[in-house]
Parts: sequence; C-alpha cells; structure tokens
Amino acid sequence: MSELPHFSSRAFLAPMAGVSDPALRLICKNMGAGLVITELTSIHAIIAKEEQLKTQMKNITEFLEFSEKERPLSVQLFGSDLIALEKATKIVEPFFDMIDYNMGCPAPHITKQMAGGALLQNSDLTRQIFRTMVNSTTRPVSLKMRIGVSDSNKLLFKEIAKIAEQEGIKMITLHPRTVSQGYSGHSDWTMIKKLKEIVDVPVVGNGDITTPEIAKSMIEQTGCDYVMIGRGAMGNPFIFEQINDYLKYGVYKNYNFSDRLNAFLDYVSETSKYKIKFVNIKEQAIRFTKGTVGGGVLRKRLTTTRDIDELKKILVQTVSV
Repeated sequence: MSELPHFSSRAFLAPMAGVSDPALRLICKNMGAGLVITELTSIHAIIAKEEQLKTQMKNITEFLEFSEKERPLSVQLFGSDLIALEKATKIVEPFFDMIDYNMGCPAPHITKQMAGGALLQNSDLTRQIFRTMVNSTTRPVSLKMRIGVSDSNKLLFKEIAKIAEQEGIKMITLHPRTVSQGYSGHSDWTMIKKLKEIVDVPVVGNGDITTPEIAKSMIEQTGCDYVMIGRGAMGNPFIFEQINDYLKYGVYKNYNFSDRLNAFLDYVSETSKYKIKFVNIKEQAIRFTKGTVGGGVLRKRLTTTRDIDELKKILVQTVSV
C-alpha cells in the first residue's frame, strides 16, 4: 500500500488556480511549507496535452511544470469521467509524490461539469472515482473537499469522508464552507473537528488561516493534523516560516515591505524557468504589495507594466529607495 511522504512541517500550501504556479510553490517551500500542490488541473486537459507532447518527444512535465526542489509535491486533478480519470492518473503518476483529488472548487465552470464541489451530492460516483484513482497508481491519493453544497446539506462531507477512507484515500483536507458560500462568510471549524472524529486518516484543516496564531488555534480547536493555507499565503510566503516557528517556539519573525519586495524579486527570478503568463506574474505582484504602506502607489505603476524587465526595474528602484 502507498504511504504518505514525510512532511517537513504541518503547514501546507493550498492549490490555487492562477496562484500556485511552480515559482510561488518553490518560494513557499523554501519558507517552510511542508507540502505544495499544483493548481487544479482537468483530467481531460492532461490527456490532450500528453497526446500533443508525445508527437514532440516530450512528456507531461512540459505542461505541469515543477522543480525537484518542491518535493514532496502533489498534483491536484478534477473531473469525473472514470476512463479519463484512470488515464490521467497514470500519466501524472511517474512525476509526483502524491495525487490530490478536488471535490471542493465552487467555481461554476467546474461544478457544471459534475466536478469539484458538485460531486459531494453523488456518493456512488464519488466511490467509483476514489476506487479508480487508488487502483490506477502506486502513489498515495488524497482528497480536498468542502462540507456540502448548500446550508441544507452541509454534513455531506461525513459520508464522503467515510467512503474515501474505505476506498484507500490517505489524507483528507476539509475547507469547512459550502459550495454555495464560495469564499464568503466564515469557515466553520467545528466541521473539521467532526471530520477528525470519524476518520483515522490524517486530516488537514483549511479556511481563514491568515496568521500563525490562527493556525495554532485551528489545530487546538479541531485536533487536525495539518493546516493548509490558501489566500493567507497569497503574496505572503513568510507565513509558513512564521507558523512553524510559532508552533515550535511560541514566537516568530515579522517581515516588512522591503522583505516582501525582495521575496517577490526572488519569485520573478524563478518565473524565468517556467511558462508563466506575464498577466499572472503581475497579479502576484499586486498580492505581494497589498496591505503595505506605499503599496497602493506602487501597484498602480505595476499594473501598467508591459513586460518582466519593466516590472523588475520598478521593483528594484522601490527596494533601493
């Protein structure tokens, strides 16, 4: 049976579309993230890209880019076509340490495909999905999900979690909001505690972690084994080091605006190794400068940049001031 890899810390980076690119994942890994996960990826896109790349004598890593320094590294898949799921799982297996399945994405363009959070309503198909994945790979398979689709069925996660454990899923991440909530309101951590009480596999708590203190509170209140940081890590890779230090020593280092800009320059340097769209790099720049004194003026300048060189020039000038 496949076992989970060793995690160097209890704080994981969440898979976020348009955010968790290989450059950011590496920065977060270097700052202490115990696990990093790719952006969620369609099983159909993986199959189509693999067929295209084969004609060029290349493999799927040209599409799902990563660095060996990110390990342990997980790839997150979505899609419910069982034949395609088996094929995609086998395609990614040789390159990743884990395979994560998404049953939490609330985006309409995902849920209308009977994928992401919409699957919480279909326990029979979900069982087939888990069984297909586990039987198609020697890598450990994990699950990320929400608690339910709407407030009227916000305990759907309990049945899905039991099915997941029965079918060999090795770890479960719970974002305790419903699909209909999106990212509004507050996540209900009591649901993470309920999950921890009904399964024996490791549980990862996710939702509203923006400071080391909040991460520690989630662990203490829910008993979760790990925490996953999504929006709290956007533009703030330092949060992983801070959480690790706070859990171990009760104190942590604070970082200033200059530290953020230098971290972003490190990120920009890494982007040159990958096919990351410039528009995404600019969006990362906005996140790194958000909430800082003088950040508003800087962001206006950054939004007008047309290429990496212009963006780097503005940042270097700002850091040197």
